[in-house]
Formats: sequence, structure tokens, C-alpha cells
Amino acid sequence: MEAAKHRESAERIGRTMAKLGAADHEMVIEGAMLAATQWINYALHQARVTPPKEDVQHTYFLTGNQWRRYGVAVEDMLRALDEIENIRPMYVRGDVAGADAAAARARALLEQVRQQALEAKPIR
Repeated sequence: MEAAKHRESAERIGRTMAKLGAADHEMVIEGAMLAATQWINYALHQARVTPPKEDVQHTYFLTGNQWRRYGVAVEDMLRALDEIENIRPMYVRGDVAGADAAAARARALLEQVRQQALEAKPIR
């Protein structure tokens, strides 16, 4: 997918997430994961680290070499996405106390990813 499409998707997900409240923790966490993935792909394409045909889906699908290669441009963003993905099993599929705090953390991580993605520049 082209970088602009990733950005459009991330922004659309963000607008939807803005309508969600604290009780919607499952959707906040899922939305944060989806939007962060779109922002990371936007940044990787903007940095010319990956072509439009090559997209990150989940951090746990990445090989060690991909982590190193992508990390040149988006290491902090990958770590943030990884944290969101690690939150999911407990609070989206599980029934663990503290879901509101987990959703707030997911929102904060997404904002970090968004800000960094918007600063992405081609790597020479």
C-alpha cells in the first residue's frame, strides 16, 4: 500500500477512536494496534526503508533481520507497537483488572507512534 493510504487509514481509525470512552477499552486497544501499524508502514515507506508492497502487520511476524532493518528508521515505533500487541491478550481477550489504564497506555503509545511517523524523512 502507498504511504498516503496508510496515513489516511491511520487518521480514520484515530477519528473513530476519539469517539470511544473508557468503557470501550477493547476497541481502544484494537484501534491503537491497527492505527499504529498503519503509522509504522507510513513511516517506513516515507523513509524509503520498505516499498509499497512490503508492509508490517504484527511485530511478532518480524524476523530478526527485519527488526534490525526497520529499526534503523522506526525502532521506537516498533517497540511501542509491540507493547500494544502485548496488552491485547489480557485486556481484549482476557478479563484482567486495569483495562482502563491499559487502554490509556495504548492511546499514549499510539500518539507517540503518530508523532514519530509524521516526522519520518527519507533515509539517505
